[in-house]
Amino acid sequence: MAHTTRDKKKLLNRTRRIRGQIIAVEKSLEEEHDCSEVLMRIAACRGAINSLMAEIIEGHIRYHVVDPDRKPNSETARAAQEVIDVVRAYLK
Repeated sequence: MAHTTRDKKKLLNRTRRIRGQIIAVEKSLEEEHDCSEVLMRIAACRGAINSLMAEIIEGHIRYHVVDPDRKPNSETARAAQEVIDVVRAYLK
């Protein structure tokens, strides 16, 4: 089973929260709120999207690039974890 299928409910909930944040940005623009408020909402959206991206990338690496059932303490598994850590740090 693919990681996105296994985590489908959690991932869909995250995307629904992101949709709500985007709607809040749109509403702020329509209502002509201060640019600082709009920028903060956009930054929150970006953080949420980056977090979702990191989660999907991590799942892809763990379940499609490195088989989690084969040698979880191998050099390959450690290298995969390093890539995941770098991606998460980059996307923050």
